Amino acid sequence: MAHNTIASKELFGGSHEIVIMHDGLPYRLRITKNNKLILTK
Repeated sequence: MAHNTIASKELFGGSHEIVIMHDGLPYRLRITKNNKLILTK
């Protein structure tokens, strides 16, 4: 199976947090101060 690759800079567009809707529920993906990614429901 092929995977899509998206640079985080493109995904976040200069922001530090985005909301991803999955199965009708919002999930927050954010960049921490230590430049790590955290996904929360």
